[in-house]
Amino acid sequence: MIVNEEKKGNVYVLTPEGRLDTTNYTILEQHLAKITGANAGNILIDMSKLEYISSSGLRVLLMYLKKSKEVNGRLMLCSMIPDIREVFEISGFVNIFEIYGSREDALAS
Repeated sequence: MIVNEEKKGNVYVLTPEGRLDTTNYTILEQHLAKITGANAGNILIDMSKLEYISSSGLRVLLMYLKKSKEVNGRLMLCSMIPDIREVFEISGFVNIFEIYGSREDALAS
């Protein structure tokens, strides 16, 4: 998995590509740790290039949602493909995360 990182205003945008599972969730976790460790809590994860997410990936997202809130930040998600959206719906995570249809909508919020 590759994670592209960029900054748009006061928001760090991470775009993971490929599969987010038990073999590579630490790659995303390292990016999130760096951002929240710097007390930069506004994070947008653009999921348009994410093909699969396992429970390990969900756990990392949930953990960093809590850490973002601790530093008065936000962790937002956007551009989910239908299969990823279904995982979030089944797990109930659609009620926990801020989820936007597009990167533009998320950044505008």
